[in-house]
Amino acid sequence: MLRAIYPGSFDPVTNGHMDIIERASKIVDVLIIGVLNNNAKMPLFSVEERVKMLKDATKEFQNVSVVPFEGLLIDFARQTHSRLVIRGLRAITDFEYELQMSQTNHKLEPNVETMFLTTSIDYSYLSSTTVKEIAAFGGDIEQFVPEVVVGELHNKIQGKRRV
Repeated sequence: MLRAIYPGSFDPVTNGHMDIIERASKIVDVLIIGVLNNNAKMPLFSVEERVKMLKDATKEFQNVSVVPFEGLLIDFARQTHSRLVIRGLRAITDFEYELQMSQTNHKLEPNVETMFLTTSIDYSYLSSTTVKEIAAFGGDIEQFVPEVVVGELHNKIQGKRRV
């Protein structure tokens, strides 16, 4: 049985992320989406909110689960008994960073491999940062994120404006 993890911040999950999730779920037996709780970053959504949105967005995938984690990716791979890390690539700049991380992880744990999936051309330009910026200026984000994220993102941004 091939267990894989797809780690990320997912702040928020985009259709680019969903593309990778859908494709990876067809390759592996079990796909665990690891939602990173990184104290060094200031995410818009809490880890609990990101996990909930991802669970809602992926409920149709029978072999996908969503789990929060913090710390080293390799430790998360060990905890989940996963031997494969899935990473999405949008551009060559992503590759340079991801290659370095993959090699470091492999040095730390030779039994864990990394598989890169190139993002569909439909989403190669898309990032969570871009989506948040569009939403902050009142733009239409429906084509960029799962339906469950649209209302959550608008509510979060409106709540920040009131503060």
